Amino acid sequence: MSRGFKSLRFLLISKSARICVMPNTLDELRPEYIFDYSQAKPNRFTSIPSGSRVVLLEPDVAQVFATPEQVNAVLRALIATMPKNQAA
Repeated sequence: MSRGFKSLRFLLISKSARICVMPNTLDELRPEYIFDYSQAKPNRFTSIPSGSRVVLLEPDVAQVFATPEQVNAVLRALIATMPKNQAA
């Protein structure tokens, strides 16, 4: 209870994370936040190879293709039919 904080409260977020909250300031920014990263989900985009692009397909289009390889095969076939100056 140093620095004049007589009524500090500790909120238990989980067994591994704890945060100190000043009374009457729950709706304001706090000087420090402690997050429990054991609950975090992995980033699904970290394994995308460099130089690749992520494209979101509309649901009706996505139902036609079972794998990314099928999508790439159709796109490559389409690119082959395009005039050379439009492919870039």
